[in-house]
Parts: sequence; structure tokens; C-alpha cells
Amino acid sequence: MNRYCLTVDLKDDLQLITEYETYHREVWPEIKKSIGDSGITDMEIYRFGNHLFMIMETDDTFSFERKAAMDAANPRVQEWEELMWKFQQPLKNAKPGEKWVLMDQIFDLSD
Repeated sequence: MNRYCLTVDLKDDLQLITEYETYHREVWPEIKKSIGDSGITDMEIYRFGNHLFMIMETDDTFSFERKAAMDAANPRVQEWEELMWKFQQPLKNAKPGEKWVLMDQIFDLSD
């Protein structure tokens, strides 16, 4: 198992944040399937204000490159991503076009 933590910001607009959370209470079945098919075994998203934090656990078949290729070939995922961009905004230090940014681990209690 591998664990990845990612972050992105929502637009700082309460109405948009509420709508974003509504979509995530009923994620489209095709999106859930694409997540599982990519090797992601568990995913959680947390919010504080307009900041989002995602934890992903994956099996050994997962890679960000493979997930990106699968997403690019899936029109329903593309539709979801375009819709979610209505609510999200890039982080200040994100690369152009980058949405969710992989966070660096700086502490692990088990070490």
C-alpha cells in the first residue's frame, strides 16, 4: 500500500463550496469506478475553509501517469474534472494547469 496526500483550494465563495460538497455526497458512479480501476483503494477529502486535503491509498498498480492516461481516455471523467474546476482554483505555487498538488511528507510517527 502507498499513501499520497494532495491539496487544492476551492474558490472562496460559500455558495460554490456548498455546491462542491453536494457533488461529493453523490459522486457519479463512473467517477468512483475510474478511481478504483486506477489502483486507488481508498480516498478521503477534507475541507478547512476553502482548503482541500486529499488522502489516497493505492495498490502497486497505481501511478499518477497511468491515472492521467486513463482519465484522458474517459469522457465522463473529463466532464467531471471540467465541472470541478468551476469550484477549484490553483494553489499559488502550482505549476500551470496543475490542480491537485502532491504534498511532501515531513513527519511520520512510525519512523
